[in-house]
Amino acid sequence: MLCPKCHQPLEDADEPYICCAGETLQWRCTQCAKVSEGFAFPYGLCPHCGGKLEALAPRSIDEEAALAGIRTAFEIELGGRAFYQRAAAQSADPALAELFSRFAAMEDEHMATLARRYHVDVPGEPPVYDVDRVAIYAGVERRPGDPGGLFRIAIALEQRAAEFFAGRAEKAVPGSVERQLYLELAAEERDHASLLATEQDRWLAGKGGQMAAAGS
Repeated sequence: MLCPKCHQPLEDADEPYICCAGETLQWRCTQCAKVSEGFAFPYGLCPHCGGKLEALAPRSIDEEAALAGIRTAFEIELGGRAFYQRAAAQSADPALAELFSRFAAMEDEHMATLARRYHVDVPGEPPVYDVDRVAIYAGVERRPGDPGGLFRIAIALEQRAAEFFAGRAEKAVPGSVERQLYLELAAEERDHASLLATEQDRWLAGKGGQMAAAGS
Protein backbone atom coordinates (compact mmCIF):
# COMPACT_ATOMS: atom_id res chain seq x y z
CA MET A 1 0.00 0.00 0.00
CA LEU A 2 1.23 3.50 -0.82
CA CYS A 3 0.92 6.64 1.24
CA PRO A 4 -1.78 8.80 -0.42
CA LYS A 5 0.32 11.91 0.20
CA CYS A 6 3.90 11.08 -0.80
CA HIS A 7 3.17 7.78 -2.62
CA GLN A 8 5.94 5.94 -0.78
CA PRO A 9 5.36 2.31 0.30
CA LEU A 10 4.03 1.87 3.83
CA GLU A 11 5.84 -0.74 5.93
CA ASP A 12 2.68 -1.58 7.83
CA ALA A 13 -0.52 -0.27 6.27
CA ASP A 14 -2.55 -1.32 9.32
CA GLU A 15 -0.62 0.93 11.73
CA PRO A 16 -1.45 4.66 12.13
CA TYR A 17 1.18 6.94 10.66
CA ILE A 18 1.99 10.57 10.01
CA CYS A 19 3.40 11.68 6.64
CA CYS A 20 5.50 14.84 6.71
CA ALA A 21 6.71 14.69 3.11
CA GLY A 22 6.80 18.10 1.49
CA GLU A 23 6.03 19.93 4.74
CA THR A 24 8.29 22.99 4.45
CA LEU A 25 7.51 25.50 7.16
CA GLN A 26 8.41 29.15 7.46
CA TRP A 27 10.13 30.38 10.58
CA ARG A 28 10.89 33.95 11.64
CA CYS A 29 13.76 34.72 13.98
CA THR A 30 12.68 36.70 17.03
CA GLN A 31 16.12 38.34 17.10
CA CYS A 32 17.09 39.28 13.51
CA ALA A 33 13.61 38.96 11.90
CA LYS A 34 14.99 36.92 8.99
CA VAL A 35 12.67 34.22 7.63
CA SER A 36 14.02 30.70 7.12
CA GLU A 37 12.30 27.83 5.35
CA GLY A 38 12.56 24.17 6.29
CA PHE A 39 10.90 21.39 8.23
CA ALA A 40 13.18 21.79 11.28
CA PHE A 41 16.40 23.52 12.39
CA PRO A 42 18.98 22.40 15.01
CA TYR A 43 17.78 23.32 18.50
CA GLY A 44 15.04 25.47 16.95
CA LEU A 45 17.54 28.29 16.46
CA CYS A 46 18.01 30.72 13.58
CA PRO A 47 20.74 29.48 11.19
CA HIS A 48 21.83 33.10 10.61
CA CYS A 49 22.17 34.60 14.09
CA GLY A 50 21.30 31.85 16.56
CA GLY A 51 18.13 33.54 17.77
CA LYS A 52 14.94 31.68 18.67
CA LEU A 53 12.71 30.70 15.76
CA GLU A 54 8.93 30.99 15.79
CA ALA A 55 6.71 29.24 13.24
CA LEU A 56 4.78 31.51 10.90
CA ALA A 57 1.15 30.81 10.23
CA PRO A 58 0.07 30.81 6.56
CA ARG A 59 -0.32 34.41 5.45
CA SER A 60 -2.36 36.04 2.76
CA ILE A 61 -0.65 39.20 1.59
CA ASP A 62 -3.60 41.23 0.38
CA GLU A 63 -3.11 44.57 2.08
CA GLU A 64 -2.27 47.33 -0.38
CA ALA A 65 0.74 48.55 1.60
CA ALA A 66 2.12 45.03 2.00
CA LEU A 67 1.73 44.35 -1.72
CA ALA A 68 3.62 47.56 -2.42
CA GLY A 69 6.42 46.31 -0.17
CA ILE A 70 6.68 43.02 -2.05
CA ARG A 71 6.66 44.86 -5.37
CA THR A 72 9.51 47.06 -4.14
CA ALA A 73 11.44 43.99 -3.04
CA PHE A 74 11.16 42.53 -6.53
CA GLU A 75 12.23 45.84 -8.04
CA ILE A 76 15.36 45.74 -5.88
CA GLU A 77 16.14 42.12 -6.72
CA LEU A 78 15.60 42.73 -10.44
CA GLY A 79 17.86 45.76 -10.29
CA GLY A 80 20.50 43.79 -8.43
CA ARG A 81 20.45 41.01 -11.00
CA ALA A 82 20.77 43.48 -13.87
CA PHE A 83 23.68 45.21 -12.14
CA TYR A 84 25.54 41.97 -11.42
CA GLN A 85 25.07 40.80 -15.01
CA ARG A 86 26.59 44.02 -16.35
CA ALA A 87 29.35 44.01 -13.71
CA ALA A 88 30.28 40.46 -14.71
CA ALA A 89 30.41 41.47 -18.37
CA GLN A 90 32.63 44.49 -17.63
CA SER A 91 35.06 42.75 -15.24
CA ALA A 92 38.48 42.13 -16.77
CA ASP A 93 39.35 39.84 -13.83
CA PRO A 94 37.95 36.35 -14.65
CA ALA A 95 37.54 35.49 -10.97
CA LEU A 96 35.60 38.70 -10.33
CA ALA A 97 33.46 38.13 -13.42
CA GLU A 98 32.59 34.65 -12.17
CA LEU A 99 31.77 35.98 -8.73
CA PHE A 100 29.37 38.61 -10.05
CA SER A 101 27.76 35.99 -12.28
CA ARG A 102 27.12 33.98 -9.13
CA PHE A 103 25.64 37.08 -7.47
CA ALA A 104 23.26 37.43 -10.43
CA ALA A 105 22.22 33.79 -9.97
CA MET A 106 21.82 34.48 -6.24
CA GLU A 107 19.31 37.23 -7.02
CA ASP A 108 17.34 34.73 -9.13
CA GLU A 109 17.22 32.44 -6.10
CA HIS A 110 16.07 35.30 -3.88
CA MET A 111 13.24 36.14 -6.29
CA ALA A 112 12.19 32.51 -6.41
CA THR A 113 12.07 32.52 -2.60
CA LEU A 114 9.99 35.71 -2.55
CA ALA A 115 7.61 34.26 -5.14
CA ARG A 116 7.17 31.06 -3.14
CA ARG A 117 6.87 32.84 0.20
CA TYR A 118 4.36 35.48 -0.85
CA HIS A 119 2.59 33.61 -3.66
CA VAL A 120 3.38 35.94 -6.56
CA ASP A 121 4.89 35.38 -9.99
CA VAL A 122 8.55 36.15 -10.71
CA PRO A 123 8.77 39.18 -13.04
CA GLY A 124 10.29 38.80 -16.50
CA GLU A 125 13.84 39.58 -17.55
CA PRO A 126 14.65 43.30 -16.99
CA PRO A 127 16.91 45.52 -19.10
CA VAL A 128 20.59 45.52 -18.11
CA TYR A 129 21.36 49.05 -16.94
CA ASP A 130 24.72 50.74 -17.34
CA VAL A 131 26.96 50.43 -14.26
CA ASP A 132 27.62 54.20 -14.16
CA ARG A 133 23.88 54.86 -14.03
CA VAL A 134 23.48 52.44 -11.13
CA ALA A 135 26.42 54.07 -9.32
CA ILE A 136 24.61 57.40 -9.41
CA TYR A 137 21.49 55.75 -8.01
CA ALA A 138 23.53 54.12 -5.23
CA GLY A 139 25.31 57.37 -4.41
CA VAL A 140 28.77 55.86 -4.95
CA GLU A 141 31.55 57.39 -7.03
CA ARG A 142 32.42 55.21 -9.98
CA ARG A 143 36.06 55.37 -11.15
CA PRO A 144 36.88 53.77 -14.51
CA GLY A 145 39.23 50.82 -14.21
CA ASP A 146 38.44 50.34 -10.50
CA PRO A 147 37.03 46.81 -10.03
CA GLY A 148 36.64 47.42 -6.31
CA GLY A 149 34.11 50.09 -7.15
CA LEU A 150 31.73 47.37 -8.30
CA PHE A 151 31.73 45.95 -4.79
CA ARG A 152 31.14 49.39 -3.28
CA ILE A 153 28.16 49.99 -5.56
CA ALA A 154 26.68 46.55 -4.83
CA ILE A 155 27.05 46.93 -1.06
CA ALA A 156 25.59 50.45 -1.17
CA LEU A 157 22.56 49.18 -3.08
CA GLU A 158 21.89 46.44 -0.52
CA GLN A 159 22.40 48.81 2.42
CA ARG A 160 20.11 51.37 0.85
CA ALA A 161 17.42 48.71 0.43
CA ALA A 162 17.80 47.56 4.05
CA GLU A 163 17.45 51.14 5.31
CA PHE A 164 14.39 51.68 3.12
CA PHE A 165 12.57 48.62 4.46
CA ALA A 166 13.62 49.34 8.07
CA GLY A 167 12.26 52.87 7.73
CA ARG A 168 8.96 51.56 6.36
CA ALA A 169 8.75 49.10 9.26
CA GLU A 170 9.10 51.93 11.79
CA LYS A 171 6.18 53.78 10.20
CA ALA A 172 3.92 50.74 10.01
CA VAL A 173 1.35 49.85 12.66
CA PRO A 174 2.89 47.59 15.35
CA GLY A 175 1.77 43.99 14.90
CA SER A 176 0.48 44.55 11.37
CA VAL A 177 1.23 42.29 8.41
CA GLU A 178 2.87 45.29 6.75
CA ARG A 179 5.32 45.83 9.62
CA GLN A 180 6.19 42.15 9.81
CA LEU A 181 6.81 42.06 6.07
CA TYR A 182 9.10 45.09 6.08
CA LEU A 183 11.12 43.73 9.01
CA GLU A 184 11.64 40.47 7.09
CA LEU A 185 12.68 42.27 3.92
CA ALA A 186 15.10 44.53 5.81
CA ALA A 187 16.72 41.48 7.39
CA GLU A 188 17.14 39.88 3.95
CA GLU A 189 18.86 42.96 2.53
CA ARG A 190 21.19 43.28 5.54
CA ASP A 191 22.15 39.66 5.01
CA HIS A 192 22.91 40.36 1.34
CA ALA A 193 25.07 43.37 2.24
CA SER A 194 26.98 41.30 4.81
CA LEU A 195 27.63 38.57 2.25
CA LEU A 196 28.92 41.09 -0.26
CA ALA A 197 31.19 42.70 2.34
CA THR A 198 32.68 39.30 3.19
CA GLU A 199 33.32 38.57 -0.48
CA GLN A 200 34.90 42.01 -0.91
CA ASP A 201 37.28 41.41 2.00
CA ARG A 202 38.31 38.05 0.55
CA TRP A 203 38.84 39.56 -2.89
CA LEU A 204 40.99 42.40 -1.48
CA ALA A 205 43.05 39.79 0.40
CA GLY A 206 43.59 37.82 -2.82
CA LYS A 207 41.49 34.91 -1.64
CA GLY A 208 38.85 33.03 -3.60
CA GLY A 209 35.25 33.95 -2.96
CA GLN A 210 33.30 31.78 -0.56
CA MET A 211 30.44 31.56 -3.04
CA ALA A 212 32.81 30.39 -5.76
CA ALA A 213 34.29 27.79 -3.40
CA ALA A 214 30.84 26.57 -2.40
CA GLY A 215 29.73 26.25 -6.01
CA SER A 216 32.86 24.56 -7.36
